[in-house]
Order: sequence, then structure tokens, then C-alpha cells
Amino acid sequence: MNQFWTWARPKLTVDKRLLFTYCIVYFIWGMTMNWVGQQLEIARFTYWWQVITCYILYMVPISLLLRGLPFHMQYAYGLIAMGLLEFGGYALETSYAYPNNLLDQVFNERNFSLGMALFFALYFPLGNKLVSKTYSTFF
Repeated sequence: MNQFWTWARPKLTVDKRLLFTYCIVYFIWGMTMNWVGQQLEIARFTYWWQVITCYILYMVPISLLLRGLPFHMQYAYGLIAMGLLEFGGYALETSYAYPNNLLDQVFNERNFSLGMALFFALYFPLGNKLVSKTYSTFF
């Protein structure tokens, strides 16, 4: 465990403006995706504030740990992280999947969480790229 912290600490110790950029970008992204999920009746968080716990408290630190890695590695590690998050969210019923939603119709309801994890794992490499561009534009 000590080796992990030796590796992780420098990745998590970043400029406050960069951390602020991550939090703003991911919060807007999370609120938007929660809204889209509701409008298309695919899935939604049970409570709006779950955007903060999932996107900021869970995804931002993971993004910081993964930044700098090649796209495929960010996606692969992100897939593990999102698989755990999706599994937990639906198992604990803190996320709600609309019955017979578009993904259920296309892929079958047994593949819903897998499809969500495969999609949302893209957030890590794409999010890191978006934050990097946003940060360099403003700071």
C-alpha cells in the first residue's frame, strides 16, 4: 500500500486551478449527462447531488491518476473503475434505469450496466483531454 501512495501522491497533488477546472468541467458534464439520461429515459441518479459524489469525488481523482497515460490505458483502467461504479449504483439502487429504455431495446436489459460502463469509461481519456485544453485556455 505504501508503494501505491508513493506513486499516487504526486499525481493527486496538483495546482488548485487545475483541480478547480476538473471539478467544474466534470460537474457540468455530470449534470448534463444526468439530464440527457432523464430526457431520453435511459437512466438517472436517484438524487441530483450524486453528480458531486460520482463525478467529482470519484471520477476526478481517478482522472488525475490516469492522466498522462496513453488513451487505451486510460480507457482500460477507466473501464474497471466505471464497472465498479455502475455495478454498485444499480445494485444499491442509487441509480435508476428506466424500464425498457433504448439501451435495453438495442442490447438487452442484461447488458445495460455493461453498456453503460463501456460508454462511461471513455470519460477518463476524453475528460483528461478536455480539462487539459480548458486549463491551458484559461490559465
